[in-house]
Amino acid sequence: MSHGNRLVADVGGTNTRIALFDPAAGELRALGEYRNRAFANFEDVIASWLETLGEPAPGDCCIAVAAPPSADLVTMFNMDWSFSCSAVARRFGFQRLARINDFESNAYALPYLGSDNLTVIHPGSAIAQTDTLAVVGPGTGLGGSFLIRSADGSPRARACEPGHAGLSPATDLELELFALLLTRHQDIYAELLVSGPGLLRLYRALADIQGRAGELRQPADISTHALAGDDELSELALNTFCALLGSACGDFLLATGSYGGLYLAGGIIPRIIPFLLRSPFVQRLQAKGAMADRLARVPVHAISSGHPGLVGAAHAPL
Repeated sequence: MSHGNRLVADVGGTNTRIALFDPAAGELRALGEYRNRAFANFEDVIASWLETLGEPAPGDCCIAVAAPPSADLVTMFNMDWSFSCSAVARRFGFQRLARINDFESNAYALPYLGSDNLTVIHPGSAIAQTDTLAVVGPGTGLGGSFLIRSADGSPRARACEPGHAGLSPATDLELELFALLLTRHQDIYAELLVSGPGLLRLYRALADIQGRAGELRQPADISTHALAGDDELSELALNTFCALLGSACGDFLLATGSYGGLYLAGGIIPRIIPFLLRSPFVQRLQAKGAMADRLARVPVHAISSGHPGLVGAAHAPL
């Protein structure tokens, strides 16, 4: 942990947030939020933020980015950005720079989130079976990570790619959906359907199956109408989305052994919590045969406020 100020960045597929972490005060300040498409590259976002900082640039930097693990060159899946960590450090004079996956950052934030940042989705058991925690979240894609205690007791996050894992149908409607989608896509993987673009893809496919027009064009519009209860097709699409998210989360918990708790993150979750609570999400998460009782004991929370990506980047080891 650095004793000096640290630039922390949370680089998603759509937005980038940058702030200064002051470890002496234990707080974030000088928060800037940027639309990625307004910049040619990530370095230009840093330069823009530094112009507004009004104080010397920090010597330390931690970048949480929506990209798979790599050595130095970072290449993002969901937008046309790539950058060299060593080149970024040289350009801006960072003495130490760490690059982590955006969901690793969410995982590092978990010990620092209070009850005011969380909404209970499923209380689980009062008796913790393990202290391994998982975080999963749909946004531009579907990301995930888990947090474990290392031999010296310090938390260590591990990057994962649940969005690129397989996804299986569990209802007659989902069988019909998958059959249709397989005529349009080579395979069905989780974030194809469990993401912002995936929600729109579900809506359009359901419209085709039911012979409807499917007039909405933005995922946010679909969720808005579903929450309002004024459009049956939107409700069906979001209900199917929540069910498939539950299946993907249950698989992720089993694959990582994260029975201490599941935390839902990402840009979509805070907006749909009321719908998620009445959806099949929890039932589908737990519907895993002989492991159903074990999964029923896992507490599930939604991260409903704050900036967990920045908090995690502030506390991740450099």
